[in-house]
Amino acid sequence: MIDRPDASGAGLAAKAGIGLRGPHLAAVAAAPPDVGFLEVHPENYMGGGPALAALERVRRDRPLSLHGVGLSLGGTDGLDEGHLSRLASLARRLQPELVSEHLSWSIVDGVYLNDLLPLPHTEEALDLVAAHVDRAQARLGRRILVENPSSYFCYRHSTMGEAEFLAALVRRTGCGLLCDINNIYVSARNMGFDAKAYLAALPEAAIGELHLAGHSVNEAGGREILIDDHGSTVAEPVWALCREALRRFGPRPTLVEWDTRIPPLSVLVGEAARADAVAREIREEAGDVRAA
Repeated sequence: MIDRPDASGAGLAAKAGIGLRGPHLAAVAAAPPDVGFLEVHPENYMGGGPALAALERVRRDRPLSLHGVGLSLGGTDGLDEGHLSRLASLARRLQPELVSEHLSWSIVDGVYLNDLLPLPHTEEALDLVAAHVDRAQARLGRRILVENPSSYFCYRHSTMGEAEFLAALVRRTGCGLLCDINNIYVSARNMGFDAKAYLAALPEAAIGELHLAGHSVNEAGGREILIDDHGSTVAEPVWALCREALRRFGPRPTLVEWDTRIPPLSVLVGEAARADAVAREIREEAGDVRAA
C-alpha cells in the first residue's frame, strides 16, 4: 500500500481538459488550446522520437496526465516489467499531474490483446489486482488512479459489485479512482443497475479524476446495447450523471475523451467548455460561487 499526498491532481480541478490524440498533436504543440490539462496514452510515447519531443513542448504550456491502456492490472501473467519500466521512465521525464490505468486485463500467455477485457469481482481477483497496483505504485513512486470499465456482460461467480470491488481496492492499496461517468452510464444501461447507486458506493475521497465521452447505440440479440466507442459528443444522460457525480464528490479534474471519428480540435475544446459550465452550475447550486 502507498500513502502519498503528491500526484493528487488537485491543481487540475479548476478547468476541464481533453484527451490529446495524434491528429491534434502538432496543432496543440504549436498553439495550446484554452483547456485545463491534456491527457495522453503513454504507450504512444514510450518509443521516443518526434512525437515525444512535441509532447514535451506541450508539457511546458499545459499540465499533463498519463492514461495507460497496456499495463493489464487484472492479468494473470503478472505485470510486464519492461512495460512498467518504460512507463516509469516516461513519467519521470514528463512529470504528469496524474497517472491512471484501467480495471481490466489485456495480456494472456504473453500475447497482447487489443482490448480492455473485464475480470470477475472476486476475492481472488482483488488479491491479484491489489498486488499489481501495489507493484505499479512502488515502481512509479506515486499513487495511480484506477478506472472503472464499461461492461457488456458479467461473471456468474462474482461475489461483489464493481463499485464494492473498487472501494476494496482503494482500502487495500491506497490507490485513487478515475471515475468514468460514460462507462457507468453505459454499464448501467447494459447490465440493468442503478447508476446513481453505483456513484454512491464509491469512496468520495478516492476520486481523483472524472472522464466524459460519447457512446454509440447498437442492437444485438433483439436488445439495445450501448458501446463505449468515444466517437461522439457526450450524451445528455451522461451530462446529467456528471452533475450527480459533482454534487456527490465536489470539483474534480474532468476530461473529455474522443478516440474514434476524431473531430476538429475546436469540437473537443467546446466539450471541455461545456464540462466547465456544468461544474460552475453545480458550484452555484451549492452556493460556492456567486451566480452570474
